[in-house]
Order: sequence, then C-alpha cells, then structure tokens
Amino acid sequence: MMKRKGTSTRGPRPPTTAAPTEAAGPRPGAAFPIVGIGASAGGLEALEQFLGNIPPHSGMAFVIIQHLDPTRKGLMPELLQRTTGMKIIQVKDRTRVQPDSVYVIPPNKDMSILHGMLHLLEPAAPRGLRLPIDFFLRSLALDQQEHSIGVILSGMGSDGTLGLRAIKEKGGLILVQDPATAKFDGMPRSAIEAGLPDIVAPVAELPAKLIAYLRRPPLRESASEAPLEVKTQSALEKVVILLRARTGNDFSLYKRNTLHRRIERRMGIHQIGKMATYIRYLQENTQELDLLFKELLIGVTNFFRDPAAWDLLRKDLIPALIASRPTAQTFRAWVTGCSTGEEAYSLAMVFKEAAESIDPKRHVPLQIFATDLDRDAIELARRGVFPANIAVDVSPERLAQFFTKDEHGYRVRKEIRDMITFAPQNLIMDPPFTKLDILCCRNLLIYLEPEMQKKLIPLFHYNLSAGGILFLGSAETVGGFSDLFAPVPGKSRLYRRMESATRLEPVEFPSTFSAPIPGGPTRLPAPIASASLQSLADQLVLQRYAPPAALVNDKGDIFYISGRTGKYLEPAAGKANWNIFVMVREGLRYELSGAFQKVLRQDTPVTFRGRESENNPPEQAVDVTIQRLAEPGPLHGLVMIVFADVTLPVLPRLSGRLPKSGPQPPRLAALEHELHKAHEETRITRAEMQLSQEELKSTNEEMQSTNEELQSTNEELMTSKEEMQSLNEELQTVNTELQAKLDELSRSNNDMKNLLNSTDIATLFLDNDLNVRRYTTQATKIIKLRPGDVGRPITDLASQLHYPHLVEDGRAVLQSLVPAEKPIGAADGRWFTVRIMPYRTLDDRIDGLVITFMDITTAKAMADELGDRHASLEKRYARQTFKTKQTRTRSDGPTPGRPLRTTPAGRKPGPGKARPS
Repeated sequence: MMKRKGTSTRGPRPPTTAAPTEAAGPRPGAAFPIVGIGASAGGLEALEQFLGNIPPHSGMAFVIIQHLDPTRKGLMPELLQRTTGMKIIQVKDRTRVQPDSVYVIPPNKDMSILHGMLHLLEPAAPRGLRLPIDFFLRSLALDQQEHSIGVILSGMGSDGTLGLRAIKEKGGLILVQDPATAKFDGMPRSAIEAGLPDIVAPVAELPAKLIAYLRRPPLRESASEAPLEVKTQSALEKVVILLRARTGNDFSLYKRNTLHRRIERRMGIHQIGKMATYIRYLQENTQELDLLFKELLIGVTNFFRDPAAWDLLRKDLIPALIASRPTAQTFRAWVTGCSTGEEAYSLAMVFKEAAESIDPKRHVPLQIFATDLDRDAIELARRGVFPANIAVDVSPERLAQFFTKDEHGYRVRKEIRDMITFAPQNLIMDPPFTKLDILCCRNLLIYLEPEMQKKLIPLFHYNLSAGGILFLGSAETVGGFSDLFAPVPGKSRLYRRMESATRLEPVEFPSTFSAPIPGGPTRLPAPIASASLQSLADQLVLQRYAPPAALVNDKGDIFYISGRTGKYLEPAAGKANWNIFVMVREGLRYELSGAFQKVLRQDTPVTFRGRESENNPPEQAVDVTIQRLAEPGPLHGLVMIVFADVTLPVLPRLSGRLPKSGPQPPRLAALEHELHKAHEETRITRAEMQLSQEELKSTNEEMQSTNEELQSTNEELMTSKEEMQSLNEELQTVNTELQAKLDELSRSNNDMKNLLNSTDIATLFLDNDLNVRRYTTQATKIIKLRPGDVGRPITDLASQLHYPHLVEDGRAVLQSLVPAEKPIGAADGRWFTVRIMPYRTLDDRIDGLVITFMDITTAKAMADELGDRHASLEKRYARQTFKTKQTRTRSDGPTPGRPLRTTPAGRKPGPGKARPS
C-alpha cells in the first residue's frame, strides 16, 4: 500500500451536519465498540490526553496494550485512574469486556479476545522480541470483524502495523496519532507509511473524531424521494463512473455490498449522511477519490498466510511439479492481487526450499509474475523492504536465509528478488499470463460478483498447464467447476488442474468481460470454414448409421451428445439441467442408475435392455451400453453411454395353454421383462433403503453424541458461570481493597510530607548503597540537591558541612545498627547536629539510612558565650584567691628563710591591702 498522506481529516472540509456536542456512544441498536489502543514509549502522556477527552459514559470499552517491564508490577491502572471517570481494570484471564471501562494488559503477558472476553497467554517470543500490540489487534479484528477499532499512539518501533492490517482487511476503523505530536513517532509513522489509517490527528482530537464516527447518521433518504434500492443503485453507479474517470478502472463488477460498505465507511469518517452529498464531495475533491480507490482495493496481506497450505505446497505439491517437468524448464507462476508483495516473496521462498530439499545442487529456474491494480503498492513491492515486525510471520531460519537486516527492517535478498517481476495489471481487463505451473489468486474473488467468478475460474484453467496448481484464499472455492479443478486433499484451498473434455461454454477472456457499449460496433461471428468432403461424409455416417450416444462425467453431467437422442433423453421441466439421470426417460431411469454405479465401481462395460416408455409396443426395446473411457487425454475418466434400438420378434397369439418349451409369445416375454424390471427396481430400492437406514442410524448416533456433548458443554458453562460470578466478586473485593490502600497510602504520604516540613529539620533518606532516595526541602540548604539527584550516591553531591567521614559513619551505622550523633560545622559558620539512624521498614527490615541535620548554630553561640564568661570568672577568681593568700602571709610574719617585705615609709596600704583581722 502507499503512504497515505491524505488519510487524516485535514484538507478541504466535507459538507456535513453539526457534530454532537454531548457525550455520544454507539448508534442505537448496535453492540458497544471495543477499542484497542497500542502505545509504548511516551505513551502515558498520550493515554492521559486520550482518556481525558472521553466522556465517562461513552458506551465504549477500551483495551490498552503497552510494552511493560515483565519483572515489575504494573502501575498503569493507578496512574490512569486520575485522568478519567471510567473504571480502570488490570486484566485478569477471562475478563469480560464491559462498556465505559478501560482494560490494561498486565506485565509479562500476551492478551487476546474471544467473543468479547479477554484471555491472557504466556508470551511465546523472548523478551525484547515480543509484539503484544500486533497480537491483540489481530485477535480483535477476528473477533469484532468490521466493528473492530484500532488506535496507535506514541511509541518506538513498528509494533501494531500488522494488527492494523488485519483490522483494515475486516473493514474496521483505524486512528493514528499525528507523528508530529508524539514523543516517539516510530509506531504512528510505521502505520501511516503502510497506508492504513483512516484518521490521523493529534491525540487530543482523536476521541471527538471517534465519537463522531460512531454517531454517524445511517444512510437513509426521506420518504418523498425514490425508494432506497433505486437511489442506492443510482448513487453507486455514479461513484463507479467517477472512479473510472479518475483511475481508469471499472468497479462495476465488484460486489455491491463491498462497494456500499466501503463508501459508507468513507462517509462516516467525513460525517456525510447522504449519498448525494458524498457524490458532490467526490466531484469537488479528487483526493477523496484516490482514498476511496485505495479503500476498495483492500490491499492487506502478510507473509505465509494460512501456514498449513504453504507447508503442503513446500512438502508435496511443488516437489511433484518439479519431478514431472524437464530439468531445464523454467517454472512459471502468477500471483494476482499481490499488493505489497508478501505472497509473491512467500511463494519464491517456499519454491526455493522445496527445490533444495530435492537436490541442493540442482538449479530450478522460477519466474513469478506478481501483478496488482495499485501502482503505489507495486512500487513498495519492488523495493522489497519490510518492517521488523514481520518476524511474527516469518521464522528466524527464513529471516536469516532470505533477508538482510538494515535500519529500515528487513530487505529481501537478491536471489529471491530476481525471481519476481512486479507489474501493474487489471485482472478483469488486461490479457492474462499463460502456460503457468502455479496460479495464486487469494482473497480477490470474494470481492467480485458471482458472474465474474464464473468467468475467471475457466480462464484460470486455460492459463494453467497440465497438472498446474491453483491457490485460492481461505474463503474461496472453484464453485461448480469441479470438472476443471480437483481439490488437493486437506483443508487448504489448493486445486490441481484436471484434463477435461471441451466444455459446452467457451472460455471468455478479459476483453469480453465487460458489457458491450451501447451504440458501439457489433462483434461479427467468425466466418464458417468451407466443409470438406470427408467431414460431410463423417457427419452423414454419424447421423444415419452411428447409434445415439452421450458423453458424461462421473456425476452424470452431459459434456457431448452424438446423434439423435430425443427418443431416450428429454429436458426436464424447470431450470435447465444437463444431467443424464434427470433427462433420461422414465423407462430407462432405474436401470441406467444401477448400471452407471456398477460401471464406476467395477470399471467394466455394462449393457442392459429396457424400454423408453411403458406405452411402447412390447416388441420395441433399447439396449443401453455404458463404458468408462480409459484412453489418455481429455477423454480419460469420462463415461460413454450408447443407445441402440432393438426389435423383438413377433409371434402369433396361441390359444389354450402355452407349450412348456419352445419360443414364448411376445406378450409373455414382455411380462417376464416387466417382472424382471420390477424385481430389479425392488432390489435397487431395497439397497437404497438399506443405505438410507444405515445413514440415518449413523446420523442418529452422531446426534446422540452431539447431544451428550452439548449437555456436557452446558454443565461446563453453568460451572464457568458460577466461577465467573465468584471471580467477579473477588475482583470487586480486591479492587475495593486496593483502592482503599491507595487512598490510605496517599493520605499517609501527605501526612508525612507535612510533618517533615513542619519540623523544619533537614532530613535525608539513603538506601543501602548510600544513594539518595528522598529528601526534605530544608536539606537542599545544606547539601546541593536537585530533583534529578534521586538515585545518585551521596559521595557525588557537594556539601557545606565539614564532615569528611559521613560515608564511613553511615556504613558503620548500617553494620552496627547503632545510631550515631555528632555536631558538625558548616562552611558558612552554621553548626548542625547530624544524627544517623537505620531506616527500618514495617516488617523490621533495614533498608537504608535516615540522616537528620538539626541547626544548633544559636545554641552553639550561646554555649560559646557562656564558656567565655565562665573562663573570665575563673580567671578573676584565681587572681582574687592569689591575692588573699599573699595578704595572709604578711599578717602572720615572715616566713623562715624568706625576707620580710616592707612598705615604704610614709606610705599607707591602699584599699584592699589591709591585713585581715
């Protein structure tokens, strides 16, 4: 598919009625929509914006798929509950989807949906290679069909693109966030480049567009206008005319329902309620014609779709084809409707694997013609580059053998790319390819009218060589052309070309598919060749001397009639039916049926005698010879039925008793013939009744077995219903408890924050590795902390404290579990009491440290001042004491061995120098 630059709702605004301003859900009478939302990196913000713009009672259910860490508990429900009034539920296995609810995938699980119930599965892919969004969206497409809705938001990679392809194939709605508004545009851009979205818009605008689409008015006209059938047919024809004028392709041979459904989707996206309005919009906007053209092509495919059928091709059918062909012959294959090339490349890979399994050294040339109506898809197919998520459909062995990894994903290797020729082609208008060994036409016939299918199947038979393989889609069959194609045993839609007699109807080629143009040139019949003498003589012999005959298949369908068979065959009343058992006259019907079955069982000629009608004279009879043809060629396996009139001898009527021996009169012979015929009819009827009784008995046994299974299933369903009721109650209880705990945790967190801030004490929380876990605002005035420092080691942070041994003391507290306390000074002159304590959890487990910093600068200053005063008083007291001792010494006289100090004459002792009494 092409990159749809115009898939968003930007550009010329279509004419529409006013959109509803209230919360709007699905249309009345429709089942509630289930919306699958895929998001990855940067998806939380996008999800909050998306859910925040959804009304609480929208009538929709939302299932969110994210890439989650499988080793951690999911917190998405708690985070999203703040933004929406809808109920957020983390999915448990077998969760029933309800409207006005949001369901979140749990970590380390893949999720699927079946009949509106979510199922959890263990991931099959290793971590790092999982694609949970693709997995769920695919299951959503299968479960909800055309009602499925997929949304892709911000995320890295290409997960979700394959899931959107499945939704697109089923006719669902696809919304994608505008990559310009996404934090990570990988997932939205991948979906847009694949040409899948119906709506591309900023995430805040997607909910309104989704609600408007679901509330779109139905396609109805007023009662005063023409009937709906006539109006609809006329409108569809006008759309087809506009498409043909724009693209050159005629969509009149597409199924009417397909056209109507796709047009209705485009009208819903643009909020157009009337076909006439949409036709005017198409006339004014060629871009919408291009988008409708892409919509009708439905170019959705993937690698190895229906793996069992591809395995059958690889193991049985292709090796048989290779063995039946000459060594140097080039095998030819045609893939119609190839879209972006996945099936063409799949066929090339399977063919190469099959050829190598026979003889690795033998080179088997293969030429694949891959065609499609979409030129942009052909260009993408020629590139041979596919996203990384094709690993879901392609095995690691094939990825390694046939692809090379690059920055865009996976690129097909040159040896596979050279096998395929891509070209634009219209299957129903352009000449076909012939002499093919394999013809792959998958999921194309289902979109065409039955009349067109009946023309294409004989054309495919003409295109294929003898023994060629026809590969159809899972919902397609060859219909009534079982004489042209024989199904390959198994459930796959693989058919082998049969060598059949020339059909009554000639093969029509694409140039004759369309109806003749009124007023155009009339096709003249081919001139009749001049008849030769030999052909006239052969025709005369066949008409006058050869017995009448009919050539039929094993089901009795007439392929060819020779001579005049009107005496034995007559058309049945009603719808034309060219079957020998329906057309044969009553007198031969029972004998012909029994003899025909005998020929098919024993493979030997059988002849019986009968009469065309009970009213025929007794002397007139017919010999019917039935023989299965064993000649090789187109006649092989067919059955020849030859009619030959017989005249019985007429004898005179005898009176009295009949002789016991000798020839019997014709009347008696006729009666014996009638008796023999009645016995044979009775025997056949008895055999048929016995067979019917056996079938009825077998059917009765099957019905009894089915009844027992239904009873067992009913009991299991009743048990499951009780279990689901119990599970629902448990989930409600658990949800209430978790909600209560969440509220309590929120209140506790608020209380702790206010408590710490009110104490005005700087507090720092560290983990066991001394990394910052939490801190209060006051701590930033001591240690240079920022919000981004959470998780960093304490040693990496600058601090004003003169505390070089903080780390050693912290480790010592962790080892001894004894709190430590020290007064520590700061560079700006402040002083703090640093207290280091173990962090104990409620279950008495040590989980780090708590360090508090109490400002003691004022207390320290007061203590220093008191210390200075105390020191000053002590000094004064010491001097006073010393002087007092000296005064006492003088009053008591000189001490022996020490000279007496005298006072100078005329001087009196000063104040305070008087001797003590």
